[in-house]
Amino acid sequence: MRRKELPEHLTSGSFSVRASDKAGVTRSRTHARDLVLVSRGIRVPASSGASGASALRAYTDLDDTSVLVSLSAARVWGIPLPGHRMGDWRIHIARRRGFSVPRRVNVVGHLLTFLPGETTEYDGVKLTSPARTWLDLAALLSVEDLVAAGDHLVCSHGAEFPVPKTAVCTPGELAAMVNRHPGMRGVRAARAALDLIRVGADSAPETRMRLALVNANLPEPELNHVVRNNLGQAVLWPDGAYREFKVSLQYDGQHHAGTEQHVRDIERQERSLSLGWLEVRISKRDLEGERPAVVHKVRRALVSRGWSPK
Repeated sequence: MRRKELPEHLTSGSFSVRASDKAGVTRSRTHARDLVLVSRGIRVPASSGASGASALRAYTDLDDTSVLVSLSAARVWGIPLPGHRMGDWRIHIARRRGFSVPRRVNVVGHLLTFLPGETTEYDGVKLTSPARTWLDLAALLSVEDLVAAGDHLVCSHGAEFPVPKTAVCTPGELAAMVNRHPGMRGVRAARAALDLIRVGADSAPETRMRLALVNANLPEPELNHVVRNNLGQAVLWPDGAYREFKVSLQYDGQHHAGTEQHVRDIERQERSLSLGWLEVRISKRDLEGERPAVVHKVRRALVSRGWSPK
């Protein structure tokens, strides 16, 4: 006998038996072999290939109070996490205080207080807002990693960039969230990170590059600077810039290893020189260790262009 097709909204990711009941799906159908039982009351179509928010959707649909929080919410928002946290794939679920703690396999249960506007819905998943998620991470991350997380959320690029980008939230929203929870665990780290968050960093390594330079008492590079040619056209978009000295910084991540990207990098460097800019290329290795090589490379470039320590 042919299995009855599931309603379309149940086929793209995980779903709760509660949701299938509402959709009129029989309990016998939810025990069919084309569905994977991942936890009590939760099914995933074997052919869905669900990941991200769609894979977690059912966990917040088990009742009206469950919300995705902490590291799990961070993953949905795309927040970069340090290596020792990336390996924690447990699902963090919270209910409001006064309810029972969520308990099930591979779930970390929390009881939290949420003020208005601190929870939202994304791709069918109930979770903490970007700003509240960031504040919750303050109890788990170092200040540097928290800055990288904040940089990711506030990053935006204007229409002149090859790939314009809209911020997930603003620095003001992060600051307001901190002010709403003065006694929350990790709030000191959050306040310290707020002072270091900047708009324009595309990745955690770019954030670490900037912080390494600032910690070494070098000038802070400007983000989101656009270099123009003699016709006023935007032609270069450095990861960091020292306009006064015409020194640009470019972080070369893994995607720069390909042949085509290598050719583009050479062309960009030649274009920089033709416009009077000295490009400093930074690799992952340049950011490692207690005395990262990026500091020496940038200091040398700045001194060659007339900068001197005060």
